[in-house]
Amino acid sequence: MMLALILLLAVALLALGFEMLLVLGLPALAYKQAFWPQLPDAAVVQKIVGGIDHSTLLAIPFFIFAANLMGSGQIARQLIGVVKALLGHTRGGMGHVVVGGSMAFGSVSGSAPATVAAMGRMVYPEMRRAGFSEKFSLGLLVASAETALLIPPSITLIVYGWITGTSISQLFAGGLAVGVVLAAAFAIFVHIQALRSGVTADPRLPWGARFHAIWRAKWALGMPVIILGGIYSGVITPTEAAAVSVVYAILVEMVVLRSLDLKGLVQITEESAINTAIIFVLLAVGGLISFFVTLAQIPAGIISMMETAEAGRITFLIVVNLCFFVAGMFIDPNSTLLILVPPLFPVAQSFGIDPVHFGMIATLNVCLGMITPPFGLDIFVASSTLDKPVTEIIKGVWPFVVVNLIVLLIITYIPQISLFVPRLIFG
Repeated sequence: MMLALILLLAVALLALGFEMLLVLGLPALAYKQAFWPQLPDAAVVQKIVGGIDHSTLLAIPFFIFAANLMGSGQIARQLIGVVKALLGHTRGGMGHVVVGGSMAFGSVSGSAPATVAAMGRMVYPEMRRAGFSEKFSLGLLVASAETALLIPPSITLIVYGWITGTSISQLFAGGLAVGVVLAAAFAIFVHIQALRSGVTADPRLPWGARFHAIWRAKWALGMPVIILGGIYSGVITPTEAAAVSVVYAILVEMVVLRSLDLKGLVQITEESAINTAIIFVLLAVGGLISFFVTLAQIPAGIISMMETAEAGRITFLIVVNLCFFVAGMFIDPNSTLLILVPPLFPVAQSFGIDPVHFGMIATLNVCLGMITPPFGLDIFVASSTLDKPVTEIIKGVWPFVVVNLIVLLIITYIPQISLFVPRLIFG
């Protein structure tokens, strides 16, 4: 009875629009008082503070800072220029530029909302001029930003790795493969839509012009080379790569390209600090929730229930996808991971599911939640960035939700896609 009341409290706080800090934190404290009153308050504080006292999490503020620097300067614009030079001549060229540009910006930012904001300002007008409908253009901009949560350096994968203790480098490798699969699915849909709506291609650029675009963006292209090359070669860790990306972005934007002044740097630093604080407060409360999940032996209870129902691996994965899909419709991605991964990950291990594969399933579901009404975060970011009604963006997003669900099913039941690149690199 008491547990039901605590769950009702969490639902009520969410429905009334309270901050996720309170939606997660107050029920956790109520659970402690109801079931573990003998637990010292100092232990609760220790779990909250100790939960974020982890070197892996240092990558998050660095990547957020780097993403904001590049989005405000010229690096993002130059990366998109390269993609346009290479793909603009294909059928539905601007649509493919959006998908490729989102992957390129995601490879240096790791943030889907930052990708929506950066891409929306730069390519939405060009998509409309190319002949794509407003509904399709808005849907593609929001959906293609999902690749930023998969393509390294993904902040979502860092959070998942922190929760489960899975290698960040291996998660990045798996995310690269899954991100390419999702982008390919979107590209196929763009091509079909271009054929149906009669969207024409831009003139094919001569190879000299393409090489010129690549050379002009050499400093921008150095960013993904440093991040991905450094991590996969073993020269630097993901956290060190994040720190290097900030230094590189500041030097390129302020010294080489001169697109950022000191006043702008201070403003971006303040914005990045606020974004980081929001994430870390949630992670701190998530550490407390994970502690209570372990104390309550919830994973053991789920395993016992699955055994009683004689449910196998396929049924479990269906349940996982349903849980993540429903949660993603109402709460933000990090909160979804903090609530669902701690109880479900041990069960996945009991079924012999690889941690990297399970991470790809969880992250793809988070991607889906980012674009699924009523509270898909990227929908509201696009609405704010482009000054478009949320209802119009939702109309354009639904076909991409279907595409995402198809990719999710493929990734869920063909683990080799998620594991091929990690095994190729790390053995």
